[in-house]
Amino acid sequence: MGKPTGFLEYERKENKCISPLDRIKNFDEFHDVLDDQERIEQAARCMNCGVPMCQSAIKLKGMVTGCPLNNLIPEWNDEIYHNHLEHALSRLLKTSNFPEFTGRVCPALCEKACINGKDGDSVTVHDNELYLIEKAFEKGYMKPRIPAVRSGKKVAVVGSGPAGLAVADQLNHRGHLVTVFEREDAIGGLLMYGIPNMKLDKKVIARRRKLMEDEGVVFKTNVNVGVDVTAKELDAEFDAIVLCCGAKKARKLAVEKSEETKGIYYAVDFLTDNTKHILQDYKNVSAVDKNVVIVGGGDTGNDCLGTCIRQGAKSVIQLEMMPKPPEERLSSNPWPEWPKVLKTDYGQQEAIEVFGSDPRVYETTVKELVSKKGKLTEIKTVKVKFEAGKMVEVEGSQKTIKCDLLLIAAGFVGCEDYTAKAFEVGLTDRNVVATEPEKYKTNQAKVFTAGDMHRGQSLVVWAIAEGRSCAREVDEYLMGYSNM
Repeated sequence: MGKPTGFLEYERKENKCISPLDRIKNFDEFHDVLDDQERIEQAARCMNCGVPMCQSAIKLKGMVTGCPLNNLIPEWNDEIYHNHLEHALSRLLKTSNFPEFTGRVCPALCEKACINGKDGDSVTVHDNELYLIEKAFEKGYMKPRIPAVRSGKKVAVVGSGPAGLAVADQLNHRGHLVTVFEREDAIGGLLMYGIPNMKLDKKVIARRRKLMEDEGVVFKTNVNVGVDVTAKELDAEFDAIVLCCGAKKARKLAVEKSEETKGIYYAVDFLTDNTKHILQDYKNVSAVDKNVVIVGGGDTGNDCLGTCIRQGAKSVIQLEMMPKPPEERLSSNPWPEWPKVLKTDYGQQEAIEVFGSDPRVYETTVKELVSKKGKLTEIKTVKVKFEAGKMVEVEGSQKTIKCDLLLIAAGFVGCEDYTAKAFEVGLTDRNVVATEPEKYKTNQAKVFTAGDMHRGQSLVVWAIAEGRSCAREVDEYLMGYSNM
């Protein structure tokens, strides 16, 4: 423990955000980092608990609290406090493959489990992690780690999202020969095209790709496995195959004529178009001068909200079927459980500044679409409530809203079928690839799976954790044992 009284002497201080009205002028990241001394003070706030819940990843009432990667948080906070950055980095990289991703987009399960947060403000674990990895790149600590010995075993990873990248990174460092196949024109999966640039600058992904290629990983983009390359071809060439294709089958809008009405898009398609527009000469779907309605109150809906504001939307409303969460923890939701409280994210903050009110409308869904010559002009909404576990409409609550652009951010219902069918792997009733509990091998010889394709829609940190665990299982399959 660096400073026993640190949590008493220093107040929590987060990375500062550029003001909403300034940051919406572009798609750049909008956090200003603390200086080195301020970061040392923030690391000093870590108490090095006897039982550090921040790194526990234990399940309470069906939800995990603490870091799914079991990051050694007190250890590297202590090293940051002593300004031993290389030692701190070694402890961080022992459990985390891509801190530059989680340090930007993770909701910080670790901080919600920090004991400082029980009666006060938790340690800035999220910001400390990002500071550490960015300093490591800046100072040249992040050098290629090329395996001294190669096993000769070849592994194909299908999908280059966080799970696929973690599998590739782990198995490559073990000495196996890894090739990653990606159907898009760039690696990253939802990191690249599902998370907007202001949340995760795409240069960060390119930097990691360069490092992994220098270490020996081969990336093949614009290759759609199951279409451009067959499962049989991969089976003939590789000793093991890992499917990490995500859970990108979007939940449809259960409203008549939603498929044929123009002006309705799935959130990930909309976000993908916008990122491609930023990075290259690509005509995107734009919200400029449009009345936008977003169906879904989660992270993806919020990313759509921030994107629409930057594009110049005339108005934006975000519909959420669930009731508004409480602003404070309920007695039934004590620490260290994940706090089920109201969160006002960056997109909502921006909407409040631009339009003067919170864009979220709770306990509401789309009832009917109104179109003119096949193009969306309005939607009719209805209030809903849950009775005996079922959603029912509130009589007399219908409302008509102007809407030129309707974005569906209502979650996902499992993996896309064609890759699973190509490899003839079994699926669960949740439409994800079936394995034994806590295992990653499928019903097909030498075929494994990890990430959202295995567990369903989840967080980046969980995808990385799955990739790491899957890689160990693949290594055991290839070598008969594993020292990973």
